Amino acid sequence: MGLVVQKYGGTSVGSVERIQAVAQRIIATAQAGNSLVVVVSAMGKSTDALVKLAREISANPSRRELDMLLSTGEQVTISLLSMALQELGQPAISLTGAQVGIITEPEHTRARIFHIKTERLQRHLEEGKVVVVAGFQGVASTTDLEVTTLGRGGSDTSAVALAAALRADCCEIYTDVPGILTADPRLVPDAQLMSEITCDEMLELASLGAKVLHPRAVEIARNYGVQMVVRSSWSGHPGTRVVSPVPQPRPLKNLELGRPVDGVRFDTDQAKVALLRVADRPGIAARLFGELAQQNLDVDLIIQSIHEGNTNDIAFTVTKAAANQAEAVATAFGPMLSRTTLETAGPEVLVNRAIAKVSITGAGMIGRPGVAAQMFTTLAAAGINLQLISTSEVNVSCTIAATDCDRAIAALCQAFAVDSSSTHLSPSLPVPSPPVRGVALDLNQARLAIRSVPDRPGLAAEIFQRLAAQNISVDMIIQSQRSRSVSGVITRDIAFTVAQVDAETALTFLSKAIPELGCGEVIVDTAIAKVSIVGMGMLGQPGIAAHMFKALANHQINIQMIATSEIKVSCVVAEADAVTALRAIHAAFDLCGQHRVEIPA
Repeated sequence: MGLVVQKYGGTSVGSVERIQAVAQRIIATAQAGNSLVVVVSAMGKSTDALVKLAREISANPSRRELDMLLSTGEQVTISLLSMALQELGQPAISLTGAQVGIITEPEHTRARIFHIKTERLQRHLEEGKVVVVAGFQGVASTTDLEVTTLGRGGSDTSAVALAAALRADCCEIYTDVPGILTADPRLVPDAQLMSEITCDEMLELASLGAKVLHPRAVEIARNYGVQMVVRSSWSGHPGTRVVSPVPQPRPLKNLELGRPVDGVRFDTDQAKVALLRVADRPGIAARLFGELAQQNLDVDLIIQSIHEGNTNDIAFTVTKAAANQAEAVATAFGPMLSRTTLETAGPEVLVNRAIAKVSITGAGMIGRPGVAAQMFTTLAAAGINLQLISTSEVNVSCTIAATDCDRAIAALCQAFAVDSSSTHLSPSLPVPSPPVRGVALDLNQARLAIRSVPDRPGLAAEIFQRLAAQNISVDMIIQSQRSRSVSGVITRDIAFTVAQVDAETALTFLSKAIPELGCGEVIVDTAIAKVSIVGMGMLGQPGIAAHMFKALANHQINIQMIATSEIKVSCVVAEADAVTALRAIHAAFDLCGQHRVEIPA
């Protein structure tokens, strides 16, 4: 007997018949002795239909009026589900986000939750009612009681936030798949169901486009220790348990962090090895990192920049103790990585043992394009130059001079109002997990490259601040290791990915700005895809990235960019190779299941 929060997505309540089936499931849970709060999305594709109506009226509708319009979708569902429950003899009451007391920041279409007033909820639960809540919406923390919506995945966020505020025993997320799968079953038919996954792994997978859970919901669960289960509303399968660590005490006042960053991490035990002018062909990265793995060398950051001619640069970091051995491997393997068999010297190898890695983390970065730029600006203001940059939607890592580490940490902690930690992630599953838990594919990205960016503190910050001002979110950012002198100025290339819908805007804007910034040309490529692996088991286990690269090489798939974090490796490949790459990597890590997962139509 306990307090359970259940959330049902749009497909789960997409028709009268489906709503009646959900009502039966709710009643079974209540009859087992549980108090219930049920959060629902709008029926089926009704939100899309409302957006279409708005676009037919206005090409650029007011965000306030969009919130007013879109919030009606969930109100239809809550009233129908409450009626269905009452018809079956179960006392129930429907409440909008405002009525349930979900208080948000005054930001239309993408508000974050400040806190939840639980008094009315508690009263109805004590009366024995099932409380049916409209997900995706709240009311702004102003005297005007403005209706706000939470943005994509908002119903997940509503459900987990309510579970945290009520200190519920469990939050059950019902969807059209049986749980969290190792890959998208629509693209990988033999994807298998996971029985459990850590919040950190789920956060990375969710930020990479896995649509079962939204990253904001996962971060709330991690912060407040909410135990989640993802299961199908179409079957009785037990689903996937999302394991949350034991949380540190924190107030419920700012339940969903108003700030985008929840931590600053640093690591001073790092050395950088860079290979310049490596041949740009399939199999190069696999051979290099395969040999490093054979030598039992654990690699942390890996960065491969965009190609220049028929070569590119690869840089990676290892512990200081491993630097000499890593340099020897890179030097010995150099001729094998050359552009032609006639070259014997091989790529130039550079080693820097006096570096540190600083990182910011947080799901609040998603949808806030200025966060990475703020990090770069903060470091530039402290006179700190960036050497390597590797990013994802929930993590930005930079290597800097070791002598700058203390100043960097202090400046970043002050800028983002958070604490720092030198601790790395640690697995939270009770038993060792496989090294790779899931594989994700993002087909909606484009890559832009800015050639000949002057290598001075603050210029990267300036570029990304300007993009943020245009509301353009940047995903992967790579700064090349190769430098060149242009009119006496040392320059490097910077490449990054954005959503395809933003590519043309970004290109137009940057093309106008680069003369002022002193940069070279801007190149855009929309025919790319990003494939990624995620797993806590990568920590301290050499060879995982090499195995991924070998799987791609075996299918003659060239890697265009590489960026990594502690538990993730992402590669940019040609769009034409995307699905083949996904399936090859999925098979290479033995993630294939015995039975095909059926997805309801």
